[in-house]
Amino acid sequence: LISASSLLIITTLLYFCGVSSAFAFYHQCNGRQSLTKCFTKNENLNDEGFCLDRRSLFSSVASSLSAFTAATVAFPSSAQATITKESNWPLWTALPVAPFNRRRTIRYQVAAGVYAFDQMIGIYYVHVPIRMGVLAVHQGDESKRGLVVYAPVAPTKECLSLMQELIDKHGPVRDIIHPSTAVEHKVNAGPFARAFPSANFYVTDKQYAFPLNLPNSFLGLPSWTKPLPQTSLGNDLWGGELEHEVLTVKPGIGSMYQDVALYHKPSGSVLVCDAVFAVTEEPPRILTEEEEYTRALLFHARDTKDEMVEDTPENRRKGWRRIVLLFDFFFPGSGRGDLGPGPILEALKTPNYKDGWGGWQPFTWGPDEVKDFAKFSAGGKPIVLPIIQIILARGPEEVKRWLGIVTKWNFKTVVPMHLDAPLAITPSEFQNAFQFVATGKNEVRFCDEDVRFLRAAEEGPLNFSVYKSPLGTLRGEPCDLRKPS
Repeated sequence: LISASSLLIITTLLYFCGVSSAFAFYHQCNGRQSLTKCFTKNENLNDEGFCLDRRSLFSSVASSLSAFTAATVAFPSSAQATITKESNWPLWTALPVAPFNRRRTIRYQVAAGVYAFDQMIGIYYVHVPIRMGVLAVHQGDESKRGLVVYAPVAPTKECLSLMQELIDKHGPVRDIIHPSTAVEHKVNAGPFARAFPSANFYVTDKQYAFPLNLPNSFLGLPSWTKPLPQTSLGNDLWGGELEHEVLTVKPGIGSMYQDVALYHKPSGSVLVCDAVFAVTEEPPRILTEEEEYTRALLFHARDTKDEMVEDTPENRRKGWRRIVLLFDFFFPGSGRGDLGPGPILEALKTPNYKDGWGGWQPFTWGPDEVKDFAKFSAGGKPIVLPIIQIILARGPEEVKRWLGIVTKWNFKTVVPMHLDAPLAITPSEFQNAFQFVATGKNEVRFCDEDVRFLRAAEEGPLNFSVYKSPLGTLRGEPCDLRKPS
């Protein structure tokens, strides 16, 4: 528990440093000034070749944080690009996590008039997609046609070029929505809004910073930021093309969780930020179409520190399974973590390991790793991630209210901003992901061994910062997972 407390402190420090960096960049860019004038020459940083003195700093933080931190026919056709100067993102220091400044963007169509833009985010090669949704609206009305952007990603030159293709097809960017209070989304929202200063820019109304709460201008958000109304019911904000509903839960002192369900009526699609996810064993495209990103899959496919893993489909799946389990649980039940000096000293013996980190391997895996993943994934069935369920369990009545509105929409596709997308699910299947609020018990469908660490954190170091939940702490069914010998 002492170790977990230290990790929480490190997380807080990184969060606050990210807010400070974003504020500094805002003044450096002088408000609406073009982002391209703020680009730097740092075009060759990556997870392997980080500048030595800065790498020493981030590696010392990341080595502890990694266990706690951590998813139709297209027209225009699906677009992709390799990591070039067009993928450079100079504001990476606002949140110093992978892929640092090397932000490749891929775009694909998930439904009629609905596009996903995927980038990557992570630490210690626990890399997952971070996604932006773009909706075409009012295509039959020349005076209103255009685009609505949801959960902006880093507006690199590459990303903006892919956006321009949609603008040429569907019309200008009219509205931008930042649907979350989470730093990984917030850090991109202001810069993206500045790239389209004529668009309306809406954010959920409970933005905050910790430990010192700061005004929106200090969070990198531009002066024309508007609060997003709690609901689209009773107003004509979207001209009949969209509906939205905000979910707001206060899990503890000094924190707030918000998510926005955005319904695109023409396609029957709903966008959500962090409330629901799903995953299969197939790695996401953002990790498989570029060698530099694929490295994460092979790094975690190792069974020993110095193993040279062959790049095969099965090894990619193996690495992805482990990334997902680490991303979800920090200390999964089928693995064993060692954050002590032993693995670090071993890594120091191989400082030139080809994929960086000296090949540091603080996690080993037992024979039930595949069983563990299968129980969590359930073949790609939607679920609430455990860390999000801890939060939402502090506001079950608000979750019920939100579901009561969202599940009345006639949708057939859900697009989350992480892990897999799109998800072909109905309103009833969406609601089933939140069974814990219906039963009044904070139960999960996956293994109890997987949530033991989170439960210990909830009952221990998190106890001072989160309210008591009327649903109790996280519980699952024991799976008798075997740890490594």
